[in-house]
Amino acid sequence: MENSDDRSSSPIVGTPPGGTPAANRTTRHRAQNARGRILIVDDEANARAALSEILHEEGYATETAADGFKALGKLEEFAPDVILTDLKMPGLDGITFMDKARAAAPGAVFVVMTAFGTISSAVAAVKKGADNYLTKPLEFESLSAIVERAMEKARLLQEARQLRDRLRERNAFGLIVSDDAKMHEILELVAQVGPSRASVLIMGESGTGKELIAESIHAASPRVQKPFVRLNCAALAESLLESELFGHERGAFTGAVGRRDGRFKQADGGTLFLDEIGEIPLGTQVKLLRFLQERTFERVGGNETLKVDVRVICATNRDLQEEIKKGRFREDLFYRLNVVTINLPPLRDRRSDIPALASFFLRRYAAENGRNIEGISDEALERLASYAWPGNVRELENAVERAVVLCEGTQIEARHLPPTLVPQTQREGAPPIPGSTIADLERYAILKTLEACGGSTSKAAMLLGVSTRKIQYKLHEYGTTGALGLPNATPASTRRERD
Repeated sequence: MENSDDRSSSPIVGTPPGGTPAANRTTRHRAQNARGRILIVDDEANARAALSEILHEEGYATETAADGFKALGKLEEFAPDVILTDLKMPGLDGITFMDKARAAAPGAVFVVMTAFGTISSAVAAVKKGADNYLTKPLEFESLSAIVERAMEKARLLQEARQLRDRLRERNAFGLIVSDDAKMHEILELVAQVGPSRASVLIMGESGTGKELIAESIHAASPRVQKPFVRLNCAALAESLLESELFGHERGAFTGAVGRRDGRFKQADGGTLFLDEIGEIPLGTQVKLLRFLQERTFERVGGNETLKVDVRVICATNRDLQEEIKKGRFREDLFYRLNVVTINLPPLRDRRSDIPALASFFLRRYAAENGRNIEGISDEALERLASYAWPGNVRELENAVERAVVLCEGTQIEARHLPPTLVPQTQREGAPPIPGSTIADLERYAILKTLEACGGSTSKAAMLLGVSTRKIQYKLHEYGTTGALGLPNATPASTRRERD
């Protein structure tokens, strides 16, 4: 409990503009169009009542509690946006109450109140998660400004939470199919950056789903009701690319028979997704950089400066840092685009997703083709899981669509899959790079070395710079050493070392 000299006998709030003391206010109705909900927690009855009346007058809906325990019981039903809590209260102090309340009301914003002589406690509360603090006796202007800022922050948090929920809901219905931990981290990042205005650069091999991630960012943003406009930068010549981006005036070039709006104008208020950004010529890069800096552009052949509100998301399968070194990509443009980077892993690095993705594509294409196909055989799944997928998710989708078309029964068999889907370890020659995992390369190196050494694990271990025990362990892990067509290699579990 605070000392009596810490409690002021004057009203909790000084006289506000208009000259009417807070304690004399009689307006007790709840505003019909409340600006937000505020829970007031204070063990002084007069302080609670005065503060509640003031905030009612300001248009807020309020609820009061005499201590932290009573306040906890009101969190679920009242669902406050902002919680004003005294720091020193009997039973449950303000900081302890704040810790317990955060679990029940994760979206609430906390403002603590304290007597002037205990500001250090308020600072400690801010460090523990309070948004701000007020000193007693409260000044009307400070109270109004701090509560308004706290309410605005609460609204932003609520909007971000709703957008994240919407993104998760869309994912639950199949927008993005993944059980992989790396992909879950990426989806969390998408949910975080979605509500912002930041430019995003999505990097990854062809077929990994870069456009799908861009769509998810747009879906998680306040721009979701506005256009999502796509452009593949690699598909157009430089002159046509500029026209597609910025539009053109009549007569700007041969065939320009009228004015045409470009993708930036079409995407006004929404999102522009530029795929294969690494293919943009240097001349167009300069104009794109200017737009990112100033948000203005001119149509090709025009003088009128246009201003639009467009968020830019780019994707590439190239190493832009390497392109910068070779003089093919502007460094200043790279840093403008690279505010947030999302690196998509190739399918071979998230093999646990292959069965779920295959089932997803099976359902989609079975419905499109009017086929009654119930599932995929174990042999076919094993074939899918052991393939390296250099074409990533797109190649998997094509393989499943082909299998659906060729399937005459209720289950996809291995014979329905493309003949090119040979497990990496069964192919002739060295595994392709890129396109192979470290495990693929290690297996190939071990078995090829064993072949050269006539099956001698000790000689192979010496050449590879590893222990004989490791070679034997790996052979046991592989189960058979003939998978690469190495007839001289003998399984460690069935042979004695002949050296």
